[in-house]
Amino acid sequence: MFTTSFIKKYKKKVILGLIKRNFSKLNIIDYILKLEKAKFHKIVIKKYFIAKLQKISFSIRYTINNSLLLKKATRYKKKMKILDAILSILSKKILNLLIQIPNLLYKKVPLTKDIVIYQNFKLAYKNKLLTHWELGKKFHLFNFASHISGSGFNIYIDKGAKLQRSLIQYCLDKNLHAGYMEYVLPFLVNKNSIFGTGQFPDKKKQMYFLEKDKLYLIPTAEIPLINVFRRSLFNINDLPCKATSFTSCFRREAGSYGLQVKGLNRLHQFDKVEIIEITSDTDSYKSFNHMVRHVKKILSSFKIPFRIINISSKYLGVTSAFTYDFEVFSPGQNKWLEVSSVSNCTNFQSHRLGIKFINNDGKQDFCHTLNGSSLAIPRLFAALIENYQFSEYIQIPKVLINYFLDNKILL
Repeated sequence: MFTTSFIKKYKKKVILGLIKRNFSKLNIIDYILKLEKAKFHKIVIKKYFIAKLQKISFSIRYTINNSLLLKKATRYKKKMKILDAILSILSKKILNLLIQIPNLLYKKVPLTKDIVIYQNFKLAYKNKLLTHWELGKKFHLFNFASHISGSGFNIYIDKGAKLQRSLIQYCLDKNLHAGYMEYVLPFLVNKNSIFGTGQFPDKKKQMYFLEKDKLYLIPTAEIPLINVFRRSLFNINDLPCKATSFTSCFRREAGSYGLQVKGLNRLHQFDKVEIIEITSDTDSYKSFNHMVRHVKKILSSFKIPFRIINISSKYLGVTSAFTYDFEVFSPGQNKWLEVSSVSNCTNFQSHRLGIKFINNDGKQDFCHTLNGSSLAIPRLFAALIENYQFSEYIQIPKVLINYFLDNKILL
């Protein structure tokens, strides 16, 4: 989220950046500055009354008949009370406008369409393969929980549950080995936590809300994991701060229907292993490249087709300045499935959450925050069993055998 001082100082840069994002509400920039000017004017008047009250307070000590001074003080206090109410209204109006403004784009973001920047090998499937939901039924790996929770929920069974758990542990172990510290997090968070990471108000409709408790089920571990460091002040030598967590994620997926929600493609509840990095403003793209290489290494270890996509401004999230998506190929469905996104949110989140560091000049500055999935498990599960299927068994990827404690899933 931007500050009004940043918008005032870099107005032209902000407007040009929003045009690249196809942001249609450019008029709010001038409106924000107009409201900020009005707010500043009211603050000046308030300071004038404060000075008058201080003078009166000093004079009262040396005045025998101070009734006139007391009347003036009462009058000034009433005016200040009105000013405070006006300032509160102005501040709320400015905030409501500021939270509508998305992050500015990194220079390497494509403006028209997504660009595939990496694909590990060509696809060559001679025979028609079963879909993962057909394999799930054939090998008794998972079932759908419509009779328990309604559509969009899943039950992993026996070897399916074991494979799911193996994937989670493998991804966590790879993260820990790469220097990420593990956290076990709450699945319920408050509004401030969601606002701080930028999902509110942008993704409010996609979240499950518990009205009685005023808490939200997390749509991603990014929310509680970034909020662990809310109002933190880092020494520059302690950056980057690297953290990981496994959580279930909950999304209403409003508007999804039909083939789009077939099988494990899109669920209301799914498991995901998340990574984040908090770094300085000068090193955030160094961290971004590190995270991309890390996720790429994990996906490469499974020996299945995947690709990396530089996401265009059209599809880039509100908080992100730059995002790479990772997609695995599902041969049974003949389609690509997104299993990870690595995003640099620059200082968009840290402004809201007050995450700062002390730079080399000894001054405080806002950190940059990055997040990524390593990985979204259901779609990875689906792609693995489709790519490793045989008529009588499903082969377990070599890197998972020590976790799964077997090399095949038999009929």
